[in-house]
Amino acid sequence: MRLSRIQNLIISGCIALLSVSCAVQTVKGFEKAEKTADNYRSAYFSDLATDYVYKANISVYGREFGGIVIAKKINDSIHRVAFTTEFGNKLFDFEIGETEFKVNYILEELDRKILVNTLKDDFRLVLKELHQVNEQYQDEEFIIYKSKHGKRYNYLFTDRESGALVKLVHTTRSKEKISISYTPKSNTLAQNIIIDHKNIKLQIELNYIN
Repeated sequence: MRLSRIQNLIISGCIALLSVSCAVQTVKGFEKAEKTADNYRSAYFSDLATDYVYKANISVYGREFGGIVIAKKINDSIHRVAFTTEFGNKLFDFEIGETEFKVNYILEELDRKILVNTLKDDFRLVLKELHQVNEQYQDEEFIIYKSKHGKRYNYLFTDRESGALVKLVHTTRSKEKISISYTPKSNTLAQNIIIDHKNIKLQIELNYIN
C-alpha cells in the first residue's frame, strides 16, 4: 500500500512538472485576475465607411516584397483585403470572415496553398473584432485577455489606461506561433502593425498611410 502511494506521488509530480514545462510562457509573470468582461472588441478595421490603407513590407525567407495593402469592412462579418505593388499591379484580393474565405484574385506566382492559407490566417487574426474572454491576467501596464480560437488561443494585450490593443499572441497549448504588435494611433486605428511568425521566417509590416 505504501509503495503504491509513493508511485502515485511520483506520477503526480511528473505530470505536474510536464504541465509546467509545456505551459505557454506568454503570461508568465502576470497575475491571474477575475474576468471583468465576457468579450473584448477591437475597434481596428471596424468602420464600414473607411478604407484602411497601409504601406506593406513582406519578408519571407530573406526575400523582400513591398506594396500597398487596402483593407475594408464590407459588411458585419466580412473584410476585403487587397495587396498591390506601388505601381498599382494587383497581387492578391481576398474576402475574409470568421469562417468565410474567398479568393477574388491572386497572382499565379503566389498561388500556392501554404502561402494562401498563411495569409488567410494572418489577416483573419489582424481583422478579428470580437474575442470571447476565457481568462484574464494583468500587471501595472497591461490587461491580458485569453480567448479560445478554434483549437488554439489568442492572448490580447491591452493598454491598461486606454484599453487599446497593443499585442496579440496566437498560441497552441504550449507554444507561441504568431505575434502581432500594434502601435495605436488611437483606439480605433493602428498606425503600425507587425506580424511575426515564430516557426517560419515570415514577417509582415504594415504602416498606415494618412
